[in-house]
Amino acid sequence: MVGVEREVMDFDVLVVGGGPAGLSAAIRLRQAAQAAGTELSVAVVEKGSEIGAHILSGAVIETCALDELIPDWKQKGAPIGVPAGEDRFLFLTEKSALRLPTPPTMHNAGNYVVSLGNLCRWLAEQAEALGADVFPGFAAAEPWIEDGKVIGVITGDMGRLADGGEGPNFQPGVGLRARVTLVAEGCRGSLAQELIRRYDLDAGRQPQTYGLGIKELWDIDPARHKPGFVMHTVGWPLPSDVYGGSFLYHCENNQVAVGFVVGLDYANPHLSPFEEFQRFKTHPAVRAMLEGGKRVAYGARALAEGGYQSIPKLVFPGGALIGDCAGLVNVPKIKGTHTAMMSGILAADATVAALAADPEGHGLTPTLYPIKMQDSWVLDELKAVRNVRPAFHWGLWAGMAYAALDTYVLRGCAPWTLGHRPDHKCLTPAAKARPIAYPKPDGVLTFDRASSVYLANTIHDEAQPVHLRLRDPDLAVSHNLAVYGGPEANYCPVGVYEFVEGEAGPRLQINASNCVHCKTCDIKDPLQNIHWTVPEGGSGPNYPNM
Repeated sequence: MVGVEREVMDFDVLVVGGGPAGLSAAIRLRQAAQAAGTELSVAVVEKGSEIGAHILSGAVIETCALDELIPDWKQKGAPIGVPAGEDRFLFLTEKSALRLPTPPTMHNAGNYVVSLGNLCRWLAEQAEALGADVFPGFAAAEPWIEDGKVIGVITGDMGRLADGGEGPNFQPGVGLRARVTLVAEGCRGSLAQELIRRYDLDAGRQPQTYGLGIKELWDIDPARHKPGFVMHTVGWPLPSDVYGGSFLYHCENNQVAVGFVVGLDYANPHLSPFEEFQRFKTHPAVRAMLEGGKRVAYGARALAEGGYQSIPKLVFPGGALIGDCAGLVNVPKIKGTHTAMMSGILAADATVAALAADPEGHGLTPTLYPIKMQDSWVLDELKAVRNVRPAFHWGLWAGMAYAALDTYVLRGCAPWTLGHRPDHKCLTPAAKARPIAYPKPDGVLTFDRASSVYLANTIHDEAQPVHLRLRDPDLAVSHNLAVYGGPEANYCPVGVYEFVEGEAGPRLQINASNCVHCKTCDIKDPLQNIHWTVPEGGSGPNYPNM
């Protein structure tokens, strides 16, 4: 704030992020205020152009947290109308499919196939109806810290030029000051990462690990549509040493959500999660569903896979981490919405207690939040499955064998906890890795990155500073290209990074306008040289019905 003239807005509670965790917290806070007959100002800031614009998930959800938050959600018209039906789990080879028993953690009886983006739009309506202020298009660029405590955030400037100067329509960011700040940015949130580093919140924890999820939405032949049908696969096209798999969820209106997840701890720098996904769709079991259909949407997003042992300390001076920025995903269950929403509810309850204990203070810490989490079903659920994902470090077959042992024999009560290795340390030098020849897209079932970016509706003002920054520009060529063959050109699902020949040799070109904010580059870069920073508010993808 020093030396910059900024408008300042004050709130009792500031929520950063308009996803399921943040909106659940806002709703719970306003419910508590109305029940007590007290004034409580609550604001939600969201970097997307609208609520739901940056939300990407499969998604089949459990409604247990929603049942607690809004018991009459059906009567209020929540966009949750497709009950999960047949549940199929397949092991794929290149030409065949073997049906396997569906693991108990993946059973979906009583769950629903939804668009999480549409659910968040509805949750925002509920929050606003209760009196919360919801501000889309405002990106929280940095924490506002005084005397070692977070007292809010500073939103990013608008209208800066690429060289960092002030353009003709320049508007400085706003200081949003709050008595409590709840950070709910989602997976690998930039503000959350800064707070974790600053306050050493990951001390004593295992490294967080991630997967990259890529999703397409298809309109398909009504004759092939089965509302509520759920299918997951493992195996082809991924080799057995790469963790990952697929999902196909039959939604409403003759649409199918088809997606692919690749664990970012893979070793082969030639591997492209995007191309693996395109190959997957050519499998006979998948082609049969999609043939004759039309791809209507595309997106990509990282998801936290570290589990219980990678959850950071949940509170910092002045606030708390909630939802997926704290890594609250049940990976074996392939779900995280219910845990994210419950964390928002519990953080809100703890925030109400903190405000009551100190009615005048700023930068208050909701100290009861970790205690409430410890007493809840959320951490019990995550602890019980903590060893399943890291067991796949041994490969697909050993991982599946251990998952069966953990589920059916140990029942989540093993006296040990397996660890993780940071994803960026897992690559093998390109000369020692198997090259991969991917087929060209046919434009009917398989596609290129350029057409996919178009369907993500991603927008960045070309004049704004590049938000993907290299800490040392020389390392992209001298290390990444020389040692690993330029893996950023392979792991990015939208073609942000490409190596081009110049007069002085190859150079890395960053097409920042393509970015869908998946955060993969920030995670997988071998030397952590790529720093993902927040672009202008309203930038990025605009996902419809995803």
